[in-house]
Amino acid sequence: MLVYFLVVLLLSGAFLAFHYSPGGGTVVYTGEYEPLRGVEMSGAYASILSLGFDVPGGLFVRRLHFNAIVLLALGTVVWAPLGRLRYAPALLGLGLCLVGALAGFGSADDLLSGTVLGRVPVVLWYGLHLVTALALGVTLVISARREAARDPRTPGFVALTLALSALLLLLPGG
Repeated sequence: MLVYFLVVLLLSGAFLAFHYSPGGGTVVYTGEYEPLRGVEMSGAYASILSLGFDVPGGLFVRRLHFNAIVLLALGTVVWAPLGRLRYAPALLGLGLCLVGALAGFGSADDLLSGTVLGRVPVVLWYGLHLVTALALGVTLVISARREAARDPRTPGFVALTLALSALLLLLPGG
């Protein structure tokens, strides 16, 4: 399931990347969201607002991306003890999930503004976010291949994990 969450995370992240601009400079918001129209903000935050309100399906994809990282982090928390903590990649994956999530919030320039971490340029947060996503992908794919070599998956098991992954990702709220 973790690999499926990672695939959703990467695909939704690719969609978001096409509509995101990691500008750290100040701009005046001119988008669809009326309460913030005319307000000065960072270019990254204006890009996020535009993605959510101006791009069709933008809010849905952002929510899907967020749900995927939360489920991926929770899955790695469960994965480590189930492997009797012999899976160092699970702990590495959890660390990468947490760093990637922090970098994602930093690149959106919404939750970290006004804090010490908010002083880090948005472009560096975005770069860290991309690097951790790639490192997490490599970690999970290598681990999944090793695990599948030891214990091959049946088609029924694969279908069940796909169905559960889809159900968890599409749950409202979260």
